[in-house]
Amino acid sequence: MKEITTAELKQKLENGETLHMIDVREEDEVAQGMIPGAIHIPLGEVPDRLEELDQATPYVIICRSGGRSGRAAEFLEAQGYDATNMVGGMLDWQGDVE
Repeated sequence: MKEITTAELKQKLENGETLHMIDVREEDEVAQGMIPGAIHIPLGEVPDRLEELDQATPYVIICRSGGRSGRAAEFLEAQGYDATNMVGGMLDWQGDVE
């Protein structure tokens, strides 16, 4: 499984890179703030919402600590998607939230 640190992701965003991020946390967790530009698909809904994703697009998967996003990234990779887990999750995130 591919991984990216919170610092690496923050640097890419600050450099103006266009990244496709999926936050798989639950509703009450994302209410506390998401990385700007991320879309919210709760982990349990990922299998039912694959049609919303493009297999040609690389995705960064985000959760609270990196565990659920790791499971989501593994699942997406098994389905033929390009997914990278953000290790450390939002607990380690030092950038902006919305």
